[in-house]
Amino acid sequence: MSEVVLLIGTRKGVVVARSDGARSDWRLRPLQLMMSEVYGVGIDSRGDRPRLFAGATSEHWGPSVLHSDDLGESWAEQDTAPIAFPEDTETALIRVWQIQPGSEAEPGVVYAGVEPHALFRSQDGGITFELVRGLFEHPHRADWAPGNGGACLHTVLPHPSDPKRMLVALSAGGVYRTRDAGQSWEAANRGIQSYWMPEEQRFPEFGQCVHKLSQHPARPETVLAQNHFGVYRSDDYGGSWRAIESGLPSTFGFPVLVHPHDPDTAFVFPLQADSERMPPERACRIYRTRDGGQSWQPLGNGLPASGYHSAVLRDGMCTDFGDPAGVYFGTRNGEVFATRDDGESWELVAEHLPDVLSLRAAVLA
Repeated sequence: MSEVVLLIGTRKGVVVARSDGARSDWRLRPLQLMMSEVYGVGIDSRGDRPRLFAGATSEHWGPSVLHSDDLGESWAEQDTAPIAFPEDTETALIRVWQIQPGSEAEPGVVYAGVEPHALFRSQDGGITFELVRGLFEHPHRADWAPGNGGACLHTVLPHPSDPKRMLVALSAGGVYRTRDAGQSWEAANRGIQSYWMPEEQRFPEFGQCVHKLSQHPARPETVLAQNHFGVYRSDDYGGSWRAIESGLPSTFGFPVLVHPHDPDTAFVFPLQADSERMPPERACRIYRTRDGGQSWQPLGNGLPASGYHSAVLRDGMCTDFGDPAGVYFGTRNGEVFATRDDGESWELVAEHLPDVLSLRAAVLA
């Protein structure tokens, strides 16, 4: 019988939720890694035993990566820092924003996106990491500016069938891609606007504030981007982008999620921006497209209908890749909602948690 694991990173620790394949009854472990900000969580289900990850920042001990091989019953950390910048970089780790297992072709590879802007790669299942020098030494790096959340590399999308290819997104540098396993990188922002720039400079080579990327696992050329303003789609793996915003009440938001079984279905959580950053009409609504972004429809059955002021952060939405797929989102109110019918109805998985920062889910055999 299958089991679903939902890993919830919060501002004060991590919570592991488990359910059977029906996803109708959730069991939540007490908060762990107390008083650590967990901006990045990950689940590696490629091996015989799933491994959970938490990119935790302790106010006392600083940033680190912990892992669990018993579905959150216990957490382990290396005696030496799993992620550390080499001395010659004269750079110190501030936060781990993203933990992403590599492709099936590289079963021991795990990536970490961090602040300040950098990518790290592990070849031992996420126990130790090395800096990806090709990106760190990119000539654009000196001009990458921090967004409001910091100088973070927040999205890592390995190509599912070609280990040499990968997309990353960073705030506020934009999208970059590699075709040679990280030795060299090119900006991949053509068509994405920087609305705050003068009109004649609104389409720079890099410097866009992309908030999140999501790709379809079986058709990885299809990638969606939620920008600081704007929702975009690429069908050539970031080579070019076009706006897909018709029907959205706002083009500002943080998360974007492509449906795991249908590349033309996706979900976003719009916010009124830039000064409010609250849901339009103060209603908790997920917006879904089923036609590749030509139109969007609000989904609110089971969600708070009025007087709602919270937001969903960039890593606060995920899918478990099951069939049918479970889709989840967590809020800054400490709620986690789930759907088993592509958003037609939503159920509350958890409430009264600390501020939800990150989510990952997986269906385990």
